[in-house]
Amino acid sequence: MQQRFAIKNFIHTSQIMADFFEFEADFVDSLRCIPMQVRYKLDTCGIKLKLSHWHQITEDERAALVELPCTTEMEILAYQDYLQQLILERTGNSAAKLPIDADPLWMDAGTIPASIQEKAQEMGNTLTLLKWASLTPLQRFALIKLSRPGHENKNFSRAMAEFNLLD
Repeated sequence: MQQRFAIKNFIHTSQIMADFFEFEADFVDSLRCIPMQVRYKLDTCGIKLKLSHWHQITEDERAALVELPCTTEMEILAYQDYLQQLILERTGNSAAKLPIDADPLWMDAGTIPASIQEKAQEMGNTLTLLKWASLTPLQRFALIKLSRPGHENKNFSRAMAEFNLLD
């Protein structure tokens, strides 16, 4: 209970620290879709959040999930607990847990995933290791997620442009 109070206190006293990507501009005002920085935190804390669950939490709670830190072990556990409580309160069920990758691809600045090279080549571009290494982990995460099969290609090309990766 004390941990939950601390999170609520943080939410009410924090400044907005969120930097959304430009390719997310069509939905970040309403937070109708899960932004990349929240998806990054979900992968970090090992929770699968369905879009239907996202829509059942309030806009203030969505904003809190954007703002809350999720970097240190304590922050990750607090984020996971807060999110699980929200989903349980709204849906009556816990969110599914996902395995947490000990060495996620987006943290490896020395290896460009094949899916990203393939998507870049489809666009007529080549991503160099130097350019890949210059990206933040969140930018690399976004490209990895956007290069997955079945994902909209328009956001991948928008992200490539936004990250100055086009030839």
